[in-house]
Amino acid sequence: MFLFNVRVYGILINDRNEVLISDERTENVSFTKFPGGGLEYGEGLIDALKREYLEETGMEVEVIKHIYTTDFFEKSSFNDSQIISIYYQVEQKNNVELNIRTKSFDFTEKSLEGKLQAFRLIPLKELQENDLTFKTDQVAWVEFLKNIDKIQL
Repeated sequence: MFLFNVRVYGILINDRNEVLISDERTENVSFTKFPGGGLEYGEGLIDALKREYLEETGMEVEVIKHIYTTDFFEKSSFNDSQIISIYYQVEQKNNVELNIRTKSFDFTEKSLEGKLQAFRLIPLKELQENDLTFKTDQVAWVEFLKNIDKIQL
């Protein structure tokens, strides 16, 4: 039996041209990624992304543009599933003040599920693909940068 794990992520650029990234630790694995997460059964991609952003950040977001969909094999770091990730550029719709950190993995609170999460804003011109842990995020970021002149900022 083959398992597929569909993930959806949002690349958010604020009005100061900073990119929102998430530092997380779960199951003793630390990683940096774009906010987002797994598609739930019965849910569409856009609804899943809006739900994930709301759950993780408290932000209501609007999808602006499709950026990238995984086009290579990627095994999950956490189980035997194959990861399929879809990336969109998103825009913040409500006024939420996140507790933004300046250092990587600067966790202060523990969640109920044992997952630690902290957010950082990195200037658009400074975020490098190697700042992101997973290959899918790295490829999506490179695709975003390739098309930046066609993307609404």
